[in-house]
Amino acid sequence: MNPSPPRYAKLSMYLHWLMLALFVGVYACIELKGLAPRGSTLRSAALGFHGLFGLSIFALVWIRLLGRVMNKAPAISPTPPAWQTGLSHLMHASLYGLMIITPVLAWLMLAAGGKPMPYFEFFMPAPIALDPALAKQIKGWHEWLGNLGYWLIGLHAAAGLFHHYYVRDNTLKRMLPR
Repeated sequence: MNPSPPRYAKLSMYLHWLMLALFVGVYACIELKGLAPRGSTLRSAALGFHGLFGLSIFALVWIRLLGRVMNKAPAISPTPPAWQTGLSHLMHASLYGLMIITPVLAWLMLAAGGKPMPYFEFFMPAPIALDPALAKQIKGWHEWLGNLGYWLIGLHAAAGLFHHYYVRDNTLKRMLPR
């Protein structure tokens, strides 16, 4: 019998796929918001769920980071070239940056725009003073990062599929639940 291949810890796997679902929700809501007329209930709901999903990603990313510190990533077999490992680390750092910086920018944008930052029934305090011009600038950064997220997530998924179907290593299998 062959021993089972090394995998990520179950919590890491479940959080990975849950966060993918939350990202799908974030992006679906923002796309839906763009299709709905201004002032409509649909637009307001889409924006509300966009924020809820985004803040959920922000809350869960800290658990994922703690898991990365506590549990070593399982080895890729066969071992990839050093340049691929370096690109992998850069991609993961970029994704974690996206999951942290984008919600922080949303919070700053809303605060500068004089709007509350709700998370379920909790409202986060404004960390900066009212400044509509700054709110507009931060909104641009938030949207730019959001657009970059499409590319980062797409490249991350494409790399996993490339490794699975072309390289035929265990990169993707390490993150799949049995």
